[in-house]
Amino acid sequence: MPYKPLKLHKSTHYIELGSYQYWPVLVPRGIRLYTFEQIPVFLKENPYITDGYRAHLPSKLCLKSIFILSNETVNIWSHLLGFLLFFLLGVNDMCAVLPASGANREDYVIYCIGLFCFQVCMLCSVGYHLFSCHRSEKTCRRWLALDYAGICVGILGCYVPGVFYAFYCNIFWRQVYLVTVLALILAVFLAQIHPDYHSQEWQYQRTAIFCSVAGYGVIPAIHWVWLNGGFGSTVVQLFLPRVMVMYLIAGAAFLFYISKIPERYFPGQLNYVGASHQVWHILVVFMLYWWHQTAVYIMNFRHSQPCPPLYTSSG
Repeated sequence: MPYKPLKLHKSTHYIELGSYQYWPVLVPRGIRLYTFEQIPVFLKENPYITDGYRAHLPSKLCLKSIFILSNETVNIWSHLLGFLLFFLLGVNDMCAVLPASGANREDYVIYCIGLFCFQVCMLCSVGYHLFSCHRSEKTCRRWLALDYAGICVGILGCYVPGVFYAFYCNIFWRQVYLVTVLALILAVFLAQIHPDYHSQEWQYQRTAIFCSVAGYGVIPAIHWVWLNGGFGSTVVQLFLPRVMVMYLIAGAAFLFYISKIPERYFPGQLNYVGASHQVWHILVVFMLYWWHQTAVYIMNFRHSQPCPPLYTSSG
């Protein structure tokens, strides 16, 4: 027989955690976990995660569920800690890194924009994974829209310092690419107005849109290599590998996201820890951290190396 405690706090009760019988978990009253078959249709995205779902909850209990073990716990806390990481990096940058590097006003603005975008990306993701269990499908869709918006903001946070420092000596092309990227991000925001954008039927269209926006960065990267004299130049050899590593991390994260590996091969065994979406979350945090460190590296280089005389303000 399942273990039954003699005394219970009035605001909590014991439940069986999914299919794991005899594993009592102390949770706020009113919260229980469901199997894949029991949850609403709009939550059924990954059939290989068979248990541990939160569902049918009001906002207050969604918020309280952050402290229980569910199949969203790692997703929530990985990006909540990611937000804390980028917040602390921002404090460190403003107080130590930038002053020590002799940063000017533009550097402060660029770093504020980049780290603010990363923090917004993290918080939007936390919000969606925390409130996706809401009893209202409309509310869940709104949080999903905010999560997608956060991804766009995170991509923007990568482009701004990357383009600014890559074309540091070429104001014309710097402005062209920054405006183009901003236009692409705004276009994605406008696409979300379409009533079917957040439906499961539009999953492949959404994926194609985000891949296009992220992949667009290859164009300014190739142009940057050409402007700096090709692959044999010192600056290209210094920074192109770091750009490639960033894209490799992003590509690996995306492959985990779309393939649903490893839970595809172990259905029901990775419900709480080790699923593909959790790996995606961790790799995204690592990728953004890597890009932040790359921005610091290239900023120091730009401050120590004068722009070549062939560059002019008009390109």
